[in-house]
Amino acid sequence: MEVESAINNKKIVKKPNDRFKKIIRQKYLYLLMAPAIVWVILFCYGPMYGLYMAFVNYVPGGDSFYTSFFSSKFVGLDWISKFFSTGDFVKIMRNTLCTSLLTLVVSFPAPIILAIMINEVKNVFFKKTIQTVSYLPYFISWVVAANIFLTLLSSGGFVNQILIHLGIIKSSIMFFQNGNLFWGIMASANTWKGMGFNSIMYLAAIASISPEIYESADIDGATRFQKIKYMTLPALKPTIVILLILAIGGIINAGFEQQLLMQNNTVLDYSDVIDTYTYRYGIQNGMYSYAAAVGLFKSVISFVLLVSANKLSKKLNDQSLF
Repeated sequence: MEVESAINNKKIVKKPNDRFKKIIRQKYLYLLMAPAIVWVILFCYGPMYGLYMAFVNYVPGGDSFYTSFFSSKFVGLDWISKFFSTGDFVKIMRNTLCTSLLTLVVSFPAPIILAIMINEVKNVFFKKTIQTVSYLPYFISWVVAANIFLTLLSSGGFVNQILIHLGIIKSSIMFFQNGNLFWGIMASANTWKGMGFNSIMYLAAIASISPEIYESADIDGATRFQKIKYMTLPALKPTIVILLILAIGGIINAGFEQQLLMQNNTVLDYSDVIDTYTYRYGIQNGMYSYAAAVGLFKSVISFVLLVSANKLSKKLNDQSLF
């Protein structure tokens, strides 16, 4: 018994040679990962030295960029403090959070519902057609998508014509001159553009469910709704949790292209979010350090939200991203 206990308590230590052999054995997998790793290092971690700009007063000069950059006066958190003290802070955060939360509420369940509906279609040709049509908006540039919405929602556009024809309104609604409607328009645009593509992950999760489970349910007399409620949705739960964590982590990211392309001076108090704010001050006004500080603030908040959502999910559902 003592010998057996000693064997059970003995820790197995992997030798460096074992790890090296494992790497050699999986060398082709590492080679496949190499381009992605190089891309992440060059485009994600490489530019991070620029975060130093948020803590200095950078002003472009006649010298080279690196000389001007690293010789700039260190100001610490002054730029971030300035952002908090301006009247823009409350407005920008309100617009960012309201746009993102409304988009999350509308766009997160939409691909789940779409995936379940597509899965329930029995006609293969019709199913493939619906899948293809729903994916297409994702591959359309925001320049094109924004013009589609600007045309549809114009005073003489299709939406106003339909509403007038049905007698719902008597005169055209100026959608892009009413700030109160802008958040809803952005949520609709984001949902329309990403719903079909995001449903792919849920369709893949549904496809992994064993057909025998549904066959057993049919024998027991389960209805289609009961199969969705008690079989399909529970099987989708891990995927839903992971994507929800990622969505919460990106809630401070309300988008840039769609906001910039569909905003105007009339609705600027409702359309100006962190991304467009940093673009305006950094690129248009040349306040590079201030824009970098606002961007850093956004990244920190996103990281905190991601970690918090992950821990909360792990505590409540025992499921997490990392």
